[in-house]
Amino acid sequence: MFDLIIIGGSAAATSAGIYAARRGLSFKIVTKDFGGEVATSGEIGNWPGIPNTDGITLANQFKEHLKFYNVIPEEGVEVDRIIKNENGTFLIKTKSGNDYSTKAIIVATGVHPRELNIPGEKEFRNKGVSYCTVCDGPLFGGKITAVIGGGNSALEAGLMMADISSKVYVINKNLEFKGDKILLDNLKTKNNVAIIYGAETKEIIGEQPARTAVGVQSGGFVTGLKYEKEREYEIRVDGIFVHIGMIPNSNIVPAEAQKNNFGEILVNKNCETNIPGLYAAGDVTDIPFKQIVIATGQGATALLSAVQYLNKQAG
Repeated sequence: MFDLIIIGGSAAATSAGIYAARRGLSFKIVTKDFGGEVATSGEIGNWPGIPNTDGITLANQFKEHLKFYNVIPEEGVEVDRIIKNENGTFLIKTKSGNDYSTKAIIVATGVHPRELNIPGEKEFRNKGVSYCTVCDGPLFGGKITAVIGGGNSALEAGLMMADISSKVYVINKNLEFKGDKILLDNLKTKNNVAIIYGAETKEIIGEQPARTAVGVQSGGFVTGLKYEKEREYEIRVDGIFVHIGMIPNSNIVPAEAQKNNFGEILVNKNCETNIPGLYAAGDVTDIPFKQIVIATGQGATALLSAVQYLNKQAG
């Protein structure tokens, strides 16, 4: 029986893990993969003490910090659900069948990308359609690409692809961006970027895959997209990066755990849920601002709250 299990592998989970190690708890960090949204971020200029870094570098630094305290996250773990036992402890069921028993839990599972849900999106996923510009952007050197979205992640993606692609379309269905002005101003200085406002992407088009002599499909990549702005337009692109928001990874918590209409786990200022012993931190919660530095603070808060809970349970 562990004192604590931290589910997640990004900023909030790292912070909670560091504090848990310093407190001497019996704990484990379990995650499908380490890095989360931090690792998929582009340039990062608002991490205190480091004026300029990037997501992959920062995620690696997180892992090294945990390693300093002899904490090695257990990766490749997909949690199926959390069960609250009658005695107040928890059972974490995983898809592999390797379950964990613990006195308290911090859910720091983050979010996953929202999809467009338009024709062609699923067919050309990983064949020109991507939700991670940092991961896949370098594959489109010298090609024509499109970024779809209206927030910071879309602006960051547009800036990154401007340095990689020969031409970048940034397509925003709204008439203005919701992201930081400094990012938009920088984007507007790029000569190879065309910003299209008030345009709704309607369809992703591409080649039909060819079947080889041995029956294996090959090819079948994105060749363009259609968007609507008063009338329908079609543009040729080789790659499409979708950044239209995120969906919280909150389906693992017990049914009685309170969530808002967006599926975010409701927490108070101490990162407590409505279930004693169950805490949540980072982007999976209803915290209004999704920032790495805020998630990090929430991870520390959740851990310190969990310590108080464990102390009370111990009597």
